[in-house]
Amino acid sequence: MYGETDRIREVNEMEIVRYGIIGIGNMGTTHSKYLFDGEIKGATLAAICDLKQSRLDWAKEQFGDKVALFTDYKEMLASGLCDVVLIATPHYLHPVIAIDAFNAGLHVISEKPVGVYTKAVKEMMEVAKNSGKEFGVMFNQRTNPIYRKMREIVQSGELGELKRLVWIITDWYRTQQYYDSGDWRATWSGEGGGVLLNQCPHNLDLWQWIFGMPTEITAFCDYGKYHDIEVEDDVTAYAKYAGGETAVFITTTGECPGTNRLEITGSKGKLVAEGKNLTWTKNEGDERKWCFEATEGFKKLPTKTEVLTPEYDMAPQHRGITQNFTNHLLNGEPLLASGYEGINGLTLSNAIMLSSWKGETVKLDDPNLEDEFYDRLKVKIANSRRKTNVSEGGVANLSNTYNN
Repeated sequence: MYGETDRIREVNEMEIVRYGIIGIGNMGTTHSKYLFDGEIKGATLAAICDLKQSRLDWAKEQFGDKVALFTDYKEMLASGLCDVVLIATPHYLHPVIAIDAFNAGLHVISEKPVGVYTKAVKEMMEVAKNSGKEFGVMFNQRTNPIYRKMREIVQSGELGELKRLVWIITDWYRTQQYYDSGDWRATWSGEGGGVLLNQCPHNLDLWQWIFGMPTEITAFCDYGKYHDIEVEDDVTAYAKYAGGETAVFITTTGECPGTNRLEITGSKGKLVAEGKNLTWTKNEGDERKWCFEATEGFKKLPTKTEVLTPEYDMAPQHRGITQNFTNHLLNGEPLLASGYEGINGLTLSNAIMLSSWKGETVKLDDPNLEDEFYDRLKVKIANSRRKTNVSEGGVANLSNTYNN
């Protein structure tokens, strides 16, 4: 069994972390460039895998003979050239490739989301634990100083007794051309979902990272409301917490210009993140105490408002997550985005969709939630527009490039 002694020995022997990227689509391309350019201290780009020859030709032009190229990811895993695999493929393949990588003795960073359904992700997590290898997820928004500050204030108790989170995130605008750009996009068999699974994994992660996980969700999803697609492009969800807190999450890819406004309310004030500013309105006291001690019926607590302007543009984003993972391997720096935490936002996504499909409230501790979601998803996959199916993880079935 791999233990801490083995980890220390491995770290001491590792002078530079060698990354292999599977999938050179939009995000894979970004990762490959900054790794090759030496922007991650202690790391190097060692290998690339993609099914499309055109993407490998691009990599050859960019990196010459300094980076090994593969069309079969299993050959890359067995090559001995990599310490870490960064997975940037269609969503269904994230757990499949991760499991193979862990079994091959490699560390893994997965692009978001870690999977499409929690049943597969739990299997991946079990393999990861047994392998003794490190597991990260590309939640780059955790490097955003605004969200980090919000979490700090909430977690410290400075906001008092938590009451409500409201996130209106409707500036994910996409045209029909976007959805037509790949036959796997916005299909149940190719992508496994729409705005929740493609655009909102970061928001769902931040929701639970800052405010915690709810106990139940009631949701309404519209499928192909604004586009010619089969998956959700408009969502409203209402969540309840064990302590009485509530959350409302509204998102779509069909509004322009749209809004991105996160408001968190507590008994000692409220936080509002919008644009590049964070506004903190502080009550001069605790509202819960004031409510029952005030001698006037309409008098509010005095407040003081502070506009915080964290260095928004200085957020390291994807590079920050990759640097943190590299540092974790080399010197034990705590992970900012552990892959094991990726299941939390996915649980929210699965629960939102299942509630919409059933037309009723879903409790997150329901032992049948996981299997019921997967069973219903399989029916949708079977009837999907896209008949080239990647949902079962068969890489041979992929007609498109590894893309994200």
